[in-house]
Amino acid sequence: MDRRDMLVLTGSLAVALKATPQAMAAATDTPAGFKGPYIDLTTAKGNVNAAVRIDANLDESKQKWSSVSGIVCGVREGEALKDLFGFEVVSVARNWAQPDGSHRVLHREAIFYSDLATGDILRSWKNPYIDETVEVVDVINDPWNHFFAEQVKVFEPDYGGLNKSAPKPPKPFTNNFVYAGNGIVHNRTSINLYYKAALQPDKWPRESSGTMNRVSEFFTTAVKLEDLQNPDKTSVLHTGSWARVTPWLPWMLMGQAPGHIVYHSTHHSFDTLDGFKPKVLAHCEKLYPHMLEAPPREYWNKPNLSSLEVYANTQKPKPPKKP
Repeated sequence: MDRRDMLVLTGSLAVALKATPQAMAAATDTPAGFKGPYIDLTTAKGNVNAAVRIDANLDESKQKWSSVSGIVCGVREGEALKDLFGFEVVSVARNWAQPDGSHRVLHREAIFYSDLATGDILRSWKNPYIDETVEVVDVINDPWNHFFAEQVKVFEPDYGGLNKSAPKPPKPFTNNFVYAGNGIVHNRTSINLYYKAALQPDKWPRESSGTMNRVSEFFTTAVKLEDLQNPDKTSVLHTGSWARVTPWLPWMLMGQAPGHIVYHSTHHSFDTLDGFKPKVLAHCEKLYPHMLEAPPREYWNKPNLSSLEVYANTQKPKPPKKP
């Protein structure tokens, strides 16, 4: 089980809900406003309501868009981190309520990489580590669906089959909500994974960083407590941050060179397409217009593929570097 499976069970990147959550210091007293007047954030029912409204919209006729914007840094031993390029995420979701009270969130996301100086979406990039211009590959996760219910199955990641742990009994769904002051609630979680790589070096010598992937992600989502407790708000806007520690991207053609990359970014949600940066929106409208609309319901049964699985399905191994 990898990140994509965990997020299907427990929520999206934007909401950063429980996957393998970091231990949180529990407050001795429930903060004022957590138990009402609209929802009780100490109960599974209240947490599901909050999660759906943060991730999508209780009104199934409405979509919700989110954006993530940040920088990717290269990390190598013996030198300072190097800012390599920017990245932009286009995300859209729609809720699909189920008769049993659970919610299916139909979701798509695209990731584009950008020039640090101009903000232009990159089609090629000069890799300073190998002194080679490489083709930049967009990420199209279609779909990237999520599921929320009052009782959720708890899994431990199997680390590419290395960790043969059995599923644990279902437990009440919860968010890691903490009161941050000034009327703001934070939801903080992290995920640490080690699993078999979709791109193996014997077939992908230039694209694969090795036989296993070690990935960590760190999420903080901030919302207004008064919005969560307002029954007139079928959707709640959020802001926050996201960071990811991960191997070199395959299109960087770093092979098994020592080192890795770090993403650091901010994210926010909005109710119209005007929330996206003009260059990002123009790129998506030109090449992937369908990624600006939430998937139809028949997409629920389609698999959620990781970006590396999509890369393996859509790309071919690059030839060896010319001397």
